[in-house]
Amino acid sequence: MEEILAGRQAVKEALKAGRPMNKILVARGAGGRAVAEIAALARERGVPLQQVERRALTRLAGEVVHQGVVALTAAKGYVELEDLLEASRRRQEPPFLLMLDGVEDPQNLGAILRLADACGVHGVIIPRRRSAGLSPAVARAAAGAVEYVPVARVANLATTLEALKERGLWAIGAEGDGETLAFAADFTLPLVLVLGGEGKGLSALVRRRCDVVVRLPMRGHVNSLNVAAAAAVLLYEVVRQRGLTGVSQGNGS
Repeated sequence: MEEILAGRQAVKEALKAGRPMNKILVARGAGGRAVAEIAALARERGVPLQQVERRALTRLAGEVVHQGVVALTAAKGYVELEDLLEASRRRQEPPFLLMLDGVEDPQNLGAILRLADACGVHGVIIPRRRSAGLSPAVARAAAGAVEYVPVARVANLATTLEALKERGLWAIGAEGDGETLAFAADFTLPLVLVLGGEGKGLSALVRRRCDVVVRLPMRGHVNSLNVAAAAAVLLYEVVRQRGLTGVSQGNGS
């Protein structure tokens, strides 16, 4: 469960203070000056705002008086896209970014963040909408990795891909019907690897902006892998091709 913050004043002050938030829920029909101020602050901070039925807020808030407003707070703050590129410069390595197109399951996001940390990914990009956020559930599934892997949350993945390509990165997507086998792709280039969400894959707009779309060989009866499992194969292929060596003394469990 995500941690919640209920009440108009509490949510407004948390927004003003810059507290990390995944989403703000507002009861349908709720209005007034305070709600308008919250909506304006949410837009300014890039926090998604969603209208829901009042009874849904009551379930979330429990005994706390919510006044038609509940915020779902993040376990850790998000960073800017430029911070991810700066991480690669600081480590003197070609960029190695991971973009997640609609991964909505907190367990999957947490597992991927753990993999990203293990494989030396410089940062992860997620969309503001249609994605799990950095909730406590994600932090638990990441087993501490959320503290080490910077995550940028952007308004538009397709536009972000174009911006990264203009900076010299290659966009490599992964899909079951990709035209190239993953093990034949060149992952040594400055890279943003793009993975689709559970059961949906890459959105059409994001796929069109990928320079190449790769696939994993599937010799069994199922035609796809869980997104976290696919991430493990692909991220370690990047590690293999780049010849990265780890220094961790962990047991891999």
